[in-house]
Amino acid sequence: MIDNTIKEKYMQRCIELARLGLGNTAPNPMVGSVVVYNNKIIGEGYHRKCGEAHAEVNAINAVKNKELLQKSALYVNLEPCSHYGKTPPCANLIAQLKIPEVVIGTIDTASHVSGKGIEILKQAGCKVTVGVLEKESREINKRFFTFYEKKRPYIILKWAETLDGFIDVLRTEDYPVKPSWITNEFSKMLVHKWRAEEQAILIGTNTATADNPTLTTRNWPGTHPFRIVFDRDLKLSSNLNIFNKDAETVIVADKLMRKKSNKNFHSNIDILFVDYNQGFDKQIFEFFVRQNIQSIIIEGGAKVLNYFINNDLWDEARIFVGNKKFMKGIEAPQITGKVIQKENLGNSKLLLIKNKPIFKDN
Repeated sequence: MIDNTIKEKYMQRCIELARLGLGNTAPNPMVGSVVVYNNKIIGEGYHRKCGEAHAEVNAINAVKNKELLQKSALYVNLEPCSHYGKTPPCANLIAQLKIPEVVIGTIDTASHVSGKGIEILKQAGCKVTVGVLEKESREINKRFFTFYEKKRPYIILKWAETLDGFIDVLRTEDYPVKPSWITNEFSKMLVHKWRAEEQAILIGTNTATADNPTLTTRNWPGTHPFRIVFDRDLKLSSNLNIFNKDAETVIVADKLMRKKSNKNFHSNIDILFVDYNQGFDKQIFEFFVRQNIQSIIIEGGAKVLNYFINNDLWDEARIFVGNKKFMKGIEAPQITGKVIQKENLGNSKLLLIKNKPIFKDN
């Protein structure tokens, strides 16, 4: 009988391995797996990229002496899949190899799995333990679980504010101030890393016009996020950086503008027409679900950020506080939640705030 402390040690290794897939596995979850024989890891692996072998397969393939599999325990932070997708079901493979014990971090709550993998294992005579480091196993796949349980992406708000609480100076047509850096190069590089880790990024009309951002990962290796811009009246210039060929972009416009949409865009630009006056966020989330977008960073200005805050449509906020003052300008959003991390980045600070936790008892 293996005590819980030992099981947690091996599950922690699964979670460490799973993190290596961040930014590459979406829309699949991040999963790590180890095979343990006689209290020793004899094989380990993780899901490296969507479409490639799953963690359990990589861990099993890493075992040199396959005869030991029938005397081993397989650990995995998420329930083995039971369906045919781009790869065969992992639960079937484990059952066929007669691995006698499987320890699982958490059930996969996606409807196409949700206990079906566990049932396959039990029917094959496998001893199954579920719930080892369950909280941690859900946290690492917070994007995946939010998407399937709340029918929307995991939403990350991000902004930078001054010591006196402003996110920008006041800009007008007569006073078109260029974007003012509040933080530093360390923060800029970190933001580009974040972009590589999430599937989409969103801004509003004012930010697109005033800052003319590219919204890519040009300062960090990784895939550019899917770009989304709110442009209700289709007034943004097609020459803006967000409409270049670097990444796919979707313009969210009012359905009343459908007949006026005669701008010439690159082939990577699309327009989503919605009713801005009724069920706006529901329509946006339905689009995200159709596109299988499970996470999004919102880098908009005060208007866009406050919309998501006021409607309680956010999961995490990442706030930079720069070492400067504007004295007046556009006030930073006010947000409440649990501060989970404070960090110094050169002469700036970073605050990480969580909204409602995945687990009710947190």
